[in-house]
Amino acid sequence: MADGWPTVELDPVRRLRVMAAAGAGRPLYAERHLAAGFDQVWRVASDLSGELPGLISGLRSFEVGPAKAGERLEGLAVSVVGHRERFEIVLRSGWCLMQSPVLLGGMAAVPDGDGTRFALLGSLRVPGAGPVQRLLGGLTERRGEVLLDRLERRIVERSRTE
Repeated sequence: MADGWPTVELDPVRRLRVMAAAGAGRPLYAERHLAAGFDQVWRVASDLSGELPGLISGLRSFEVGPAKAGERLEGLAVSVVGHRERFEIVLRSGWCLMQSPVLLGGMAAVPDGDGTRFALLGSLRVPGAGPVQRLLGGLTERRGEVLLDRLERRIVERSRTE
């Protein structure tokens, strides 16, 4: 306890879960135990330029620029229809948070027994986004599961070639 106030440390997955619960509307949040080890999972998940376009349908490319300040990076996402979105990124082992004026994205991973607990978050950051996200409800949940399925396939594919 610091100054009489209780404190608690949350691992990256729990921190992302809290962010999803505190978000407006119903953000995309999915969590799964993956059979692969933490290093295998994070090697794929943290390869933003190489892997995000294959994981997120509608994303043509994602370029990561040099560090701006400490662990902060800048990213540029380009959709298949040419829309460009700039992101500020915090990327460290087991934690990735990406924010643009319109979108919030995050990934987190922690070792979990003989595998890895992995979570992802996606949300709109514009006024009125809450009702839209609530309306999409089940579609958002299904999209999270699809993303996790794709990630699992990529982990297996990369482990065969490395």
